[in-house]
Amino acid sequence: MRADRVSKAGSITLRHCGTLYRIGIGIGIGIGIGRTYAGTYVLALIQDLDIRLINASTGEILRELLLDPTVIYQRTGRPPGPTLK
Repeated sequence: MRADRVSKAGSITLRHCGTLYRIGIGIGIGIGIGRTYAGTYVLALIQDLDIRLINASTGEILRELLLDPTVIYQRTGRPPGPTLK
């Protein structure tokens, strides 16, 4: 377990096996709105490659993911580009 703060870009960093990974934050699994959480404190529960990110003040699960060691930036699952209205 570790505590961290979401960056202005809406991600946190995590070092695994000597490599630094960036993890985009989103609501639920696969729906990302990371910049909404900029500056928010999160708890990262990590077991092997399984990661859960939890809002430290509310206890809400912000993201669950399986770390892909072949990719440095762990995408949020949202399609690229601006949000469609």
